[in-house]
Amino acid sequence: MELENIVANTVLLKAREGGGGKRKGKSKKWKEILKFPHISQCEDLRRTIDRDYCGLCDRQPIGRLLFRQFCETRPGLECYIQFLDSVAEYEVTPDEKLGEKGKEIMTKYLTPKSPVFIAQVSRDLVSQTEAKLLQRPSKELFSACAQSVHDYLSGEPFHEYLDSMYFDRFLQWKWLERQPVTKNTFRQYRVLGKGGFGEVCACQVRATGKMYACKRLEKKRIKKRKGESMALNEKQILEKVNSQFVVNLAYAYETKDALCLVLTIMNGGDLKFHIYNMGNPGFEEERALFYAAEILCGLEDLHRENTVYRDLKPENILLDDYGHIRISDLGLAVKIPEGDLIRGRVGTVGYMAPEVLNNQRYGLSPDYWGLGCLIYEMIEGQSPFRGRKEKVKREEVDRRVLETEEVYSHKFSEEAKSICKMLLTKDAKQRLGCQEEGAAEVKRHPFFRNMNFKRLEAGMLDPPFIPDPRAVYCKDVLDIEQFSTVKGVNLDHTDDDFYSKFSTGSVSIPWQNEHQNNSKSSSNSKTSYNHHINSNHVSSNSTGSS
Repeated sequence: MELENIVANTVLLKAREGGGGKRKGKSKKWKEILKFPHISQCEDLRRTIDRDYCGLCDRQPIGRLLFRQFCETRPGLECYIQFLDSVAEYEVTPDEKLGEKGKEIMTKYLTPKSPVFIAQVSRDLVSQTEAKLLQRPSKELFSACAQSVHDYLSGEPFHEYLDSMYFDRFLQWKWLERQPVTKNTFRQYRVLGKGGFGEVCACQVRATGKMYACKRLEKKRIKKRKGESMALNEKQILEKVNSQFVVNLAYAYETKDALCLVLTIMNGGDLKFHIYNMGNPGFEEERALFYAAEILCGLEDLHRENTVYRDLKPENILLDDYGHIRISDLGLAVKIPEGDLIRGRVGTVGYMAPEVLNNQRYGLSPDYWGLGCLIYEMIEGQSPFRGRKEKVKREEVDRRVLETEEVYSHKFSEEAKSICKMLLTKDAKQRLGCQEEGAAEVKRHPFFRNMNFKRLEAGMLDPPFIPDPRAVYCKDVLDIEQFSTVKGVNLDHTDDDFYSKFSTGSVSIPWQNEHQNNSKSSSNSKTSYNHHINSNHVSSNSTGSS
């Protein structure tokens, strides 16, 4: 029994480390799998692809890289890319150096005598930007200028790009991205845990060696529980949210017996484990603050899509290899219709907001209540309305949420106590974050006074804790309870429409990030990253391997 667990963990750890060989977990046939098609095979794609500048040249990683390369070959366009890079650097500059960096950008790019002067930014806008720089520079100082540059690039330069060999190469990448995804795309490893409709296991993409978590949804179990809409809802929300603070969906495919979601793998365990099983319960405030900031960024990304999460609790916050967190398990998340409110008594006992318990209509407010519960639990070492291992009926916990005030110990600083009280305000209309500004209002609370959110979002801040790379932070294989066989359910052709909506293959942005990183790691020291993505010098007649 113990031997089986040791073997499963050893195999998983070896896969996580890249298999110990030069291919770093990739199949022997990886070059064949990722061989570019002849450009003539991409003509249907050329005719049907949505020719949107933002979608093709900014959001999609490989598209962004190839458009940059195109601009670098055109006289006069390279400076626009350099300007956008400088603005991105400015936005993650420490506050005390913003003025200096801002003046540098103004002098280099927005002064007429400069050899790299950006003429497309209007003089009025330059004057306004200069005035703001002299007053009090903010992170958003050059946002309008950057938008002017994008507006220009989306015109004639973008149309020239669409006729270039760089766009041909992009079409070849898109052709690869749209190839069918099956169980043979991956190697499967040990079970990591259980979802609502099936097991979650580790898996690895054969073509790149990239590790993921595969969430299996058994078809018969879904049908028996009438869970089709819930499963499809989770898949569609994951597909739309591109956030480094929420687990990403990279692939969705089906097998004979299951629907599979291939998600970001989080090897560092969940917050519940770290709060209660690593020394004394709870964290130092500095560590709790870091996680709270990343959770807040994840909520902001979900709320930007008008999606309320509704299930914030320590078990659903996972750590990656480096100690950063992501929100996971979007089974209860729901998109709120524009200008509307929803109703639904869903969530976990002790973490549901008063408006949820009272079955009132609500918008995004339950997530800020959940954030308050999490900050409290990370600092105190127990949830605000239920003691650790306290045996108490659900009705009593609900009563406490609705009627009692949480108790604060010496572990809380004044700022931590303040933000918890403001997030745990029982009246949603008065709750922190529930006004028009949303997450921006929470970010301004004194608790986050020393948090540079721009640098956090850019991945430039070091986490307070790094998980042990040799540890497997999940239950032993044999301790994970197995699902019973579903009886009395038959699958037929009437289920096919649902399966086709679910099994859509690769998701563009995660897929391109994976293959961009694969190309970078596959390049030797004499071959540049850009050249490898753009192999064979983007000859539009080539069928070179990627």
